[in-house]
Amino acid sequence: MQNALDALERVIADVVAPGAAATDEQGSFPRAAITALGEAGLLGLTAAGDVGGGGAGLREAATVIERLAGACGSTAMVVLMHYAGTAAIEAHGPKETRQAIAAGRHLTTLAFSETGSRSHFWTPLSTATPAPDGATVVLDARKSWVTSAAEADSYVWSSRPTDPAAGPMTLWLVPADAAGLSKAPAGFDGVGLRGNGSIPVTADGVRLPVDARIGGDGEGLDVALTTALPTFLVLSAAFSLGLLEAVTAATAAHLSGARLEHLGQTLIQQPIPRADFARLRLTTDRVRAFLSDTLTALETGRADAQLRVLEVKAVAAEEAASGCDLAMKLCGGAAFRKETGVERRFRDGLAARVMAPTTDALLDFVGRAVSGLPLLGEVS
Repeated sequence: MQNALDALERVIADVVAPGAAATDEQGSFPRAAITALGEAGLLGLTAAGDVGGGGAGLREAATVIERLAGACGSTAMVVLMHYAGTAAIEAHGPKETRQAIAAGRHLTTLAFSETGSRSHFWTPLSTATPAPDGATVVLDARKSWVTSAAEADSYVWSSRPTDPAAGPMTLWLVPADAAGLSKAPAGFDGVGLRGNGSIPVTADGVRLPVDARIGGDGEGLDVALTTALPTFLVLSAAFSLGLLEAVTAATAAHLSGARLEHLGQTLIQQPIPRADFARLRLTTDRVRAFLSDTLTALETGRADAQLRVLEVKAVAAEEAASGCDLAMKLCGGAAFRKETGVERRFRDGLAARVMAPTTDALLDFVGRAVSGLPLLGEVS
């Protein structure tokens, strides 16, 4: 893993960090960064060793996302979604795709959120209709936002099952160049994560072989809950942590360097800024501790592992929003200048709380879990 981390730091220093401001300002996909990460073996980090991948686990992936997020939130989100899609493909996908991911020449992503069900990804409205030949299915859908949609090579795609009685959802591995797919021409013009390449994708009679299915018909929710979703939730927390560490470091530098000349003191020598900075450091450390505990729970099979996974993104997202806001206050007018990078990370930090599953949805899941209620469905 140390070799991978060394390679990561080189790519961050040489490509990711130098391009971060332009990626944000122009809303451009960080293609150079993704290519460099692929060549360095980071896109294939979590692919299994038997297909040529790094064989790394979730803790190692979290370290990568944390470090990337501190440098460029958009690049980190692209890789985060790639790792989430890779988790499902590793469990149920074809060997040739797994090998391409392992080699760093295949970028994948999740295509779950839809226009009609919005952030309720567990209730897809898109359909998969069996074709008369029995060997293919026809996909029709309106996916609302798909990270990296115009740049990815494949989508881990959710739909209703072909058999309505089979279960709530089915997953498919959809090539990004499949006939019948159309992608919105406009780029993502958002408040934050401006280079993550999210655009709507529509499927109009996309024909796929039945064996493009990821898992069994109707088993998509179970597959997502055991592969893609835990990866997404844990790595989302790592993303928030990376932003917090970056703004904490920037704030420390500002408070130590800015002076009140009439008092002959730096800002950090003042009690109020010093107390607020302590709060910021505590916020960052709380997220790190919670993320580390979640990873330990998963690695050791602890009884509360599922609960921690449901909690970790909500905890980190809300702490990142408040922590980055506090950094803006502490750095004052300097934070509003784009060259400091504080306001960019503040904007990026707002995204996690509204990305599905949102903080509100996760709080409902946690409330259900600790009350002995089913995670989904009506409460009777």
